[in-house]
Amino acid sequence: MTYASIHPGQTWLDTNGERIQAHGGSLFFENGTFYWYGENKEKTTPGSGNWHWGVRAYSSTDLYNWDDLGLIIPPVPDDPASPLHPAQKMDRPHIIYNERTRKYVCWLKVMGEGSHDTQASTVLVSDGFLGPYEIVRSGLTPLGMSAGDFDLVVDPETQKAFYYFEKVHTDLVCAELTDDYTDVSGEHSLHFPHPSPPFTREAPAHFERNGTHYLVTSGSTGYFPNFSEVASAPDYHGPWTVLGDPHPDDPTRTSYRSQISCVFKHPVVSDLYIALADRWLPQLPEDMPDVYEVMAAMSRGEAPPSTGSSDRSAMAAGLGENTAISDYVWLPIRFDGDVPRIDWLDEWRVEDFADTLATDPRS
Repeated sequence: MTYASIHPGQTWLDTNGERIQAHGGSLFFENGTFYWYGENKEKTTPGSGNWHWGVRAYSSTDLYNWDDLGLIIPPVPDDPASPLHPAQKMDRPHIIYNERTRKYVCWLKVMGEGSHDTQASTVLVSDGFLGPYEIVRSGLTPLGMSAGDFDLVVDPETQKAFYYFEKVHTDLVCAELTDDYTDVSGEHSLHFPHPSPPFTREAPAHFERNGTHYLVTSGSTGYFPNFSEVASAPDYHGPWTVLGDPHPDDPTRTSYRSQISCVFKHPVVSDLYIALADRWLPQLPEDMPDVYEVMAAMSRGEAPPSTGSSDRSAMAAGLGENTAISDYVWLPIRFDGDVPRIDWLDEWRVEDFADTLATDPRS
């Protein structure tokens, strides 16, 4: 199948006609080619015992049609102790390039089999974007903290790298990385303190526009979608000003039933920022109850609020999760002054935003 546009929320197939498996994903641009990579969930059907099946990558020149490049970080099914074993809860790969070492550095969040208490990082390096990648650190608890969802950012001028991560169930941390990008240097700052889920901010996605830094985060409700929050700051370390929900026209307050994993600045089309999001549970109804009411009811051992049909309360509880069929919600960001806003579009094209062109400094 050939695409000429992006259709948010609809099943997206690669050029072989297979579901794209790049969840919790990000985009990387190099030498005129886009690379989309993320968690391969093709074998994570209910009852499989698998959380992931490695990290998969795809390539494209138009952001519409994606060639499957296979597993750039394969699972290690024969070693249950490996952070890459399919039962280990590996999430949200992020890859950055180090101009000093000429290495591609990948960080992974690993929750561990059967555990949501201690979350650690695994760091890998490679001479090429497509691998092979070698583990150089595992079981890393940066700054002595349990590290959850995260984003990696490289300052284009200084080449200093920053690691935004959720200090599990409390703060969001901005930590500076060492020169080789494989560890934290010790310099860090804490932001957005909250007492517990679902209020804790997770899934940070950083981007910069006209000298202003932005962070988009979600609440902590597992695969159940909730409303996003965007904040702005003059520096990587803040101070951050909360600007509210960037999806103001979504009546369900669920970020269009999705969770943002990355904000990608288009390297050629000026001022085009794309929010990449996962619709982890596409079977959830459009008229879902408020996520915080659901979580509060579940914490009390009660059935979540019903939306009017006999089976919707079960779906709202996130039962029968099948991430192998998760979909994607990619939408452009518009700016109301300096405030990011994300509007729903059934279909959109990059070309509609191509009024000013730039060049790729690494092509």
